[in-house]
Amino acid sequence: MGGRTSRDRARRSLSQNFLVDRRAVRLVVRTAAPDGLVLEPGSGEGVLTRALADAGARVIGYELDPRLAARLAASTRDDPRVRIVRGDFAAARPPGEPFAVVGNIPYSATSRIVGWCLRAPRLTSATLLTQREYARKRAGDYGRWTLVTVRSWPWFRWRLGGGVPRESFRPIPSVDSAILRIERRPAPLVGDRRGYLELAELGFGGVGGSLRASLRRRYQGVDAALRAAGVARDAPVGHVHPDQWVTLWERLRG
Repeated sequence: MGGRTSRDRARRSLSQNFLVDRRAVRLVVRTAAPDGLVLEPGSGEGVLTRALADAGARVIGYELDPRLAARLAASTRDDPRVRIVRGDFAAARPPGEPFAVVGNIPYSATSRIVGWCLRAPRLTSATLLTQREYARKRAGDYGRWTLVTVRSWPWFRWRLGGGVPRESFRPIPSVDSAILRIERRPAPLVGDRRGYLELAELGFGGVGGSLRASLRRRYQGVDAALRAAGVARDAPVGHVHPDQWVTLWERLRG
């Protein structure tokens, strides 16, 4: 009595929390505005999969759980809009055509999936249901910015979408969720990817004890660049807006 079943253990190991709230499903689909090819990490029982297809997308759903993958593949076998792949989304090869990613992703795989999206050359957008804390941090909702966001900002826009309460899932997780939206920009904000990334890495490295001191180790004219970007000399690195990082790069690239 009271012991976990093999199904319970599988859910725990795969970080499975299925979205059961139809209003939340509609919110995700509305935010994603799917059109064309959509890849879905963690299709689960297929609630979001079918909603994306009904909204006009061609969906390739990835599911690690063999039982769920087989069941969903069987139930969508006659639907030309849906293809189910049993496997790890983060290990898949990105499509050669423009595509979006939409999914209620496993909390434990969030960083891997976000990293995969940022590296995919033809990705147009990612609409991900993640832990609320993660989404707020990446979107700068606390007034602070992480290195992941700053590094990718010239190529991707990050924003926080609507919140989804924990009661919208089964089993109910211990935290609330939120939609994280990542959109590829029509044109990059910087031309020298390597140089900009080196700037961001140096600034967040804290080698000099502050952003100003760190940048002065490599660049000339740091004080003038900080003034042009509207960054205080003593500003903590995490409080510098990504747009300010772009201005810093424009001023310091020489």
